[in-house]
Amino acid sequence: MPFPVHPFDFDPTHGRTLEDLLKVGAPDAPRDFDAFWRGCKAAADGIPPRPRLGRLVEEREGCQVREISYDTLGGRCAALLVLPIDGPARHGFVIGHGYGGRADAGSDLPLPLPGSAAILPPAPGLPELGLRPDLPSDPAGHVLHGIGSRDTYVLGDCVAGLWGAATALLELAPSLDGRLGLLGESFGGGIGALALPWDDRFAAARLTVPTFGNHPLRLTRPCTGSGESVRAHVRAYPEAVEVLAYFDAATAAERVRVPGLTACALFDPAVPPPGQFAIHGCWAGHGSWRYWRRVISPTRGRRLDWVTRDFFRRWVG
Repeated sequence: MPFPVHPFDFDPTHGRTLEDLLKVGAPDAPRDFDAFWRGCKAAADGIPPRPRLGRLVEEREGCQVREISYDTLGGRCAALLVLPIDGPARHGFVIGHGYGGRADAGSDLPLPLPGSAAILPPAPGLPELGLRPDLPSDPAGHVLHGIGSRDTYVLGDCVAGLWGAATALLELAPSLDGRLGLLGESFGGGIGALALPWDDRFAAARLTVPTFGNHPLRLTRPCTGSGESVRAHVRAYPEAVEVLAYFDAATAAERVRVPGLTACALFDPAVPPPGQFAIHGCWAGHGSWRYWRRVISPTRGRRLDWVTRDFFRRWVG
C-alpha cells in the first residue's frame, strides 16, 4: 500500500524504511538519569492522593464515568474515573492522551478488557480538565514550559500525574490488587514510557505513536507536532538539550521490565517515525509485542484494538 499524498514540505517518513527504523536506538543517558527519576518517584510517593468523587458524567457500556480529583506532585489534578456498574473491577487501566488534551471519555471506551476500572488523567495544563492559569494550554507552549531546568520542566509533573492517578485508582478500586495496565498515545505514550521504569504497579503497557523518543534525532527532523516548537527553542537555546536528555522516552524504554505493545507508524507528520521506533526498539520488557502500520488512523484502528485485547488479556487479565 503506497503512502498517502500529502501537503507537507517535508517527507513524513523521513526517508526511513521499516528496516532502517528498526535499527534506531537511544542516545547516551545522563549519568544520573536513574537517580533523578527515582528521586521524582520517591517525592511523588510522599503525596497522599486524597481522591474525591465529582459529578456523574454518564453511564454507558456497563460502566459509570465520573469526574474525580486527586493530589499529586504537581498539585491537585482532575480526571475521569470509569468503574463497572455491576460487581468489583477485575482489571485496571491508567489511560493517557495526546496533546489535544481530554474533554470526556470519548474514544477511550470501550476499555481493553471487560469488567475494568480506569482512570483517565489529563496532563497538567491541557484541555480541558487539566487547564490551569499558570500553565500554557497550547501544545507549542506547554512542551516548553519550565524547560530551563530538569526540576521545573512540565513533563516531570505530567509523569507524576500518571503515578498519582494510579495511586488514586487503587484506592478507589481496591479489588485491583495493584496490577494495572497503562495505555498512552502520542504525548501520553512518551509520558507513559517515562513513568513505567520506576513504578512496579504496572504489569503491561501499550504505547501508540509515542513521542519524546531519541531527542538528538528528533531535533533534526521537521514535524507538525510539538517537536517543532522544541526544535525552534533549541536553535535559540542549545543548552536545553541537557534538560531534554532526562526526558527521553527511548532512554526510559531501555529500563522498562514489563511487557509492552508498541504501535508505531511509518508515515507520521506529527510524531517523526524515527523517534517512535527508538522507543519501540529499546523496549526491554520481556514478552513485548510489536505492531506497526504505514499509517495509524481511526479507520485502521480495529486490528490494533484486537491486538490490544489479546495483549492485555495475557498480561493483565
